[in-house]
Amino acid sequence: MHKLHTLNVETKPVRLPHELKDLDALIIPGGESTTIGKLAVTYHLVKPLRRFCKAKPVWGTCAGMIFMAQNAGADQPLLQAMDIEVERNAFGRQVDSFVESLYLDMIEKGTETPFPAVFIRSPKLIKTGAKVNVLARLSDGTAVAAQEGKLLVTAFHPELTEDHRLHQYFIHLIYSSK
Repeated sequence: MHKLHTLNVETKPVRLPHELKDLDALIIPGGESTTIGKLAVTYHLVKPLRRFCKAKPVWGTCAGMIFMAQNAGADQPLLQAMDIEVERNAFGRQVDSFVESLYLDMIEKGTETPFPAVFIRSPKLIKTGAKVNVLARLSDGTAVAAQEGKLLVTAFHPELTEDHRLHQYFIHLIYSSK
């Protein structure tokens, strides 16, 4: 939320279904995807979140990407909001964390200045549907960011960098979908 506040965007946390009311968009953050899913079930958020994903922009980062997927290769609650399949913890344990420079065409100066993508126990995209546009790949070709309409997913943590361009891109998505 801090990154959005620096961009003068009003934010609020969502823990219960009624808190989705009047939101223009939603970011589902990193964390532990199984826990996010179980809490969404416990607090009756799964169906409201699925409806929200059909109507408004949603960005899932890391665990949020997993939660938005059709399939994550494990028995866990998923929103199945995007036509993607992911592999959880695809790059190893936390000690295997890394930063890779990604060239992202859709962000400001994204073909000139790389985005510093922070990967911490991150997933990777292993399958995408016909309407899904892969936005970023690692140097080995692994897909790590995608968009399907107003839905955006990144396997990495843009909030952990000083670079605001991906957040600005999501803000643009919000305003262009109104």
